Amino acid sequence: MRIVGGIYGGRKIEVSRNFESRPTTDFAREALFNILNNHFDYESISILDLFSGTGSISLEFASRGCSDIDLVEINSKAVQFTEKVIRDFNIKGIHAVRMDAFRFIPVCRKKYDIIFADPPYDHQNLQDLPQLIFSHGLLVTDGWFVLEHGKSHAFHDHPGLFDTRHYGSVHFSFFR
Repeated sequence: MRIVGGIYGGRKIEVSRNFESRPTTDFAREALFNILNNHFDYESISILDLFSGTGSISLEFASRGCSDIDLVEINSKAVQFTEKVIRDFNIKGIHAVRMDAFRFIPVCRKKYDIIFADPPYDHQNLQDLPQLIFSHGLLVTDGWFVLEHGKSHAFHDHPGLFDTRHYGSVHFSFFR
């Protein structure tokens, strides 16, 4: 895995082959950030990274100047891995929370400019995520929720959906 842009762009991060999460591909991450670059000033926004896995999305935001990032991941080994990378790169502003994302959402009292979620594609509650985010008021006005998912999910009926993109097997649905 490598960081694709910003001050840490090009730096490789060794992820063990037996790591249990599926990192967003470099190609899809680069495409996602090309979209976000046109809409957000990273230095002035807050980020929530749900189901953070390797932390690749949080690291991309930090590399681009974001210093207010909360990442949520239930797997303790994944959180330890991400915290080690944060220490190794001497990154400030990323706060890791080891917790189930579906338990975190209802207790979160902060609002974010961008919420990114990358749950397991076969997660039984994946389809509920957009409504949970909106019903708990976790986005600031004009904030975006970006959901990564597989092709078997579609959100065309959700009133907040404003764009969808796919890059190979990676699909992004954008809500506001």
